[in-house]
Amino acid sequence: MQTLNAQQIRAVQALEGPFLVLAGAGSGKTRVVTQRIAHLIEEGISPSQILAVTFTNKAASEMQNRVKELTLHSVLISTFHSLGARILRESIHAFPHYSRNFVIYDEEDVLKVIKNCMEELHITDKKIEPKTFKHLISQAKNALKTPEQINDFDAESKAELYFQKVYAAYQSRMSEYNALDFDDLLFLTVRLFREHPEVLAYYQNRWQFLLIDEYQDTNDAQYAMVAHLVEKTHNLFVVGDPDQSIYSWRGAKIHNILNFEKDFPGAQVIHLEQNYRSRSNILEASNALINNNQNRLEKSLWSDRGAGEKLKLFPAETERFEASFIAEKIQSHREQGIPYNEMVVFYRTNFQSRVLEDTFLQNEIPYTIVGGISFYQRKEIKDILAFLRIANEPNDYISFARTINLPRRGIGDTTLEKIRVHAQKNGLSILDFAEALIEQSPLPFTFKLNQKQQEGLKGYLQVVRRLKEISENGTIQASVEAAIRESGYLGLLKEDAETFQDRKANLEELISKANEWEACTPEPSLAAFLEELSLKSTAEETDHSKKRVNLMTIHNGKGLEFMVVFLAGMEEDLFPHANSKGNFDALEEERRLCYVGMTRAKEYLYLTFARNRHLWGTMRSQRASRFLSEIPSPLIEKINLSQRHAPYRSAILEYKKIESAISMEEPVFLEAGDTIFHQEFGVGKIHKAYQGSIGLTYQIFFVKDSRERTLVAKYAKLKKL
Repeated sequence: MQTLNAQQIRAVQALEGPFLVLAGAGSGKTRVVTQRIAHLIEEGISPSQILAVTFTNKAASEMQNRVKELTLHSVLISTFHSLGARILRESIHAFPHYSRNFVIYDEEDVLKVIKNCMEELHITDKKIEPKTFKHLISQAKNALKTPEQINDFDAESKAELYFQKVYAAYQSRMSEYNALDFDDLLFLTVRLFREHPEVLAYYQNRWQFLLIDEYQDTNDAQYAMVAHLVEKTHNLFVVGDPDQSIYSWRGAKIHNILNFEKDFPGAQVIHLEQNYRSRSNILEASNALINNNQNRLEKSLWSDRGAGEKLKLFPAETERFEASFIAEKIQSHREQGIPYNEMVVFYRTNFQSRVLEDTFLQNEIPYTIVGGISFYQRKEIKDILAFLRIANEPNDYISFARTINLPRRGIGDTTLEKIRVHAQKNGLSILDFAEALIEQSPLPFTFKLNQKQQEGLKGYLQVVRRLKEISENGTIQASVEAAIRESGYLGLLKEDAETFQDRKANLEELISKANEWEACTPEPSLAAFLEELSLKSTAEETDHSKKRVNLMTIHNGKGLEFMVVFLAGMEEDLFPHANSKGNFDALEEERRLCYVGMTRAKEYLYLTFARNRHLWGTMRSQRASRFLSEIPSPLIEKINLSQRHAPYRSAILEYKKIESAISMEEPVFLEAGDTIFHQEFGVGKIHKAYQGSIGLTYQIFFVKDSRERTLVAKYAKLKKL
């Protein structure tokens, strides 16, 4: 016990009865859980009577290995879903329509079953997708509601009008197939416990001591499983932190941990408040922030590692200044000896990664997107770019095949291959051959499409023609906007309600990228834009041998720790997210999310925001996040433009006033010493003007990345400030 502090020892040695361990960030909770299991075995409890449950297979495996090292015994340590699967394999025969050799369907299988149910019920509205029903069924099961228990369902959409019938038909088919979905592993386990007391009694006797990790993340079904299992013994030991409850969108219920003492009378509460991860300044700032929440259990983290440096706050003029500042600080810390993989940039929503990725690529900083996909590899980005590619190049079969069924037009793989082969034999581009098919032109080797395919292909070609016309006559931004609008892509995204807002934000960021790129490119064209993005996509996939800076949403950072942490985009409507407006519980969860991000930092914590940010293709003024004002000012050091940048400050402010008046007129003659603005590189000072081989040329020192660049006047589109 020498390695444990007094409160940890108290938690480890606790035996019978319910216990709630309020384990703050970095307080060594995993060590407490594993040491407690070891202590139970030392006290004579059979390892087979101990059950520990956590949320990820990785965490379960790590805890299992630690326990085996400590005790030489194997203890059942499982995720909730794995536990449910184990129980159902043994006891599902108590339900008359299931047998033990049931199969577990994945998402694709589930969607096929739902589609069959829709056909059976004659639901023909094309706007209603199987994914919508899958989401509703999952919500119902996690809330422990059967089809019969949703009679009072308040329908707000067409899908919800049909929901009860689809849910009932789906459950009937699944039992007919002896199949379960992922949610059934919890849902049916709870039903089993409630409807078959003899089965419940067996498992209550089998596991006398139950330990739950990350208890604040439990949903209704998981809570019910736990409550039933400990009804007799009350030997429940849960570890969690309501201040880190950030998964309500997955169904997690914070009241499960807040009401623990009420739900389990006689419960003892143990506080783990000593943090072994962070410096005191970081913890004091985090404590001050989270104290603004009302739905929490009182605790205050502390550390004996020393105060450390103050939090650094950087107010950037734009998101590009913000990204450049972050890149500069990363390189600085790298020179101090901190490896790239000990640094992380957190953001609230995925679209924010785009500017960071561009800046890191430009500065040759290796990075990895953790728990997500690089911006240019995200499906919605690749889909819209594919629409633009086929409009730009009629021979691009890959883009044609990717987009033809967005939305579905009944053109399957066999028909696609026929189109490709016959286009090649006739010496025509994919689009020209498709046009000939629609017009039924007399061509050798042609084949016929059915009516649905004819109509679908005709509609698709109309979309492509409109995109081609817009790309030839309009801006790059207009082309991107048209690809999203004309394809009806937002309608497709709405089929998955959980991801809609995030994917929509990514498309908005693609529009911003088009706007920025066009403004700083001498001879912009759609082909050049698409080529640039292809090169970026390829570049970010190379050189995996280097240690890399981590880029991730804060949700993906839970449980991790880093020497250096950047929290980017600390702006109202971004963080806290606009969706939390007017919603007390949602705002408190946003604050908890900020708290989680801050407490990942061991040594250095940077908070950044942009006063102006490109959103939906336009520059918008942003307000600093309210969370910044909730951190005591003595703990924060505000970083302004460095002394060498000071002369440019007024020029930047002046530019903001006249930004809308910037035009693409012929370049005026500028002289050495003039302060200028460039759309891509920002504010700079001309060091030299001379006649080069292709005309008037400038050597300019730019502020944001402290670099001198050589630009040709007729292409640079400089604005004198």
